[in-house]
Amino acid sequence: MSAFAALPLVIEPADLAACLNAAELILVDLTSATRYAAGHIPGAHFVEPKDTQLGQAPAPGLLPSQAQLESLFGALGHNPDAVYVVYDDEGGGWAGRFIWLLDVIGHQHYHYLNGGLNAWLAEQRELSQVTPAKHSAVVSLNLQQGPIATREYLQSRLGAADLAIWDARSAAEYSGEKVLASKAGHIPGAVNFEWTRTMDPARDLRIRSDMPQILQELGITPDKELITHCQTHHRSGLTYLIAKALGYPRVKAYAGSWGEWGNHPDTPMEL
Repeated sequence: MSAFAALPLVIEPADLAACLNAAELILVDLTSATRYAAGHIPGAHFVEPKDTQLGQAPAPGLLPSQAQLESLFGALGHNPDAVYVVYDDEGGGWAGRFIWLLDVIGHQHYHYLNGGLNAWLAEQRELSQVTPAKHSAVVSLNLQQGPIATREYLQSRLGAADLAIWDARSAAEYSGEKVLASKAGHIPGAVNFEWTRTMDPARDLRIRSDMPQILQELGITPDKELITHCQTHHRSGLTYLIAKALGYPRVKAYAGSWGEWGNHPDTPMEL
């Protein structure tokens, strides 16, 4: 049995510390090259956050190609028995996006380190400057459509009584005051709760403990299909992760996000 078998999706530094030598662990660092080189959790593999995105304007946040994903996961030594633990140093955006990628490739064995590197450092835990060797595994991935909301899909669902759209952008972007695309505003029916507001600064950017109540008050409830987005599905990586951690049964990410929606000629918007 895996050392992680009894742990929830969101784990604490002590949980990870107890399992650092587990054979099934693939530990993924999504901070920055500079931060990683200065010191990372022992055994962690660095993944450049931008490598989790397609990177093409006007919607850089779209899913990478299958070949890119197979290269990314092959270098990590991906295998069916692997248990991934992912972290970043910003409160969970990039880590959550990586968990979305794991859902897309159909791999369900993963955890998020609550608070990421910030929480690890706050407990004065060990760091390393040793870089694990890259693997040369050839992996063949079967991509799943379940976690993905395309523009066409989201547009077809607008107005549905069982749909909740969580816009993780800033209030200024949501209202149209700040414009980052050819259109300003938000997707009709979307509810705004900025991703940074889900973090508890007093607990080293861990996920706020009152998130279930907040989402209930916003009308983002587990009986609905939840689609979350931001500008590039970076910030909404965290909101996707939170919904998954809370057990929401129908969660999708709109990876095109406002970069696609706000620049498309046939998409409706509200201010």
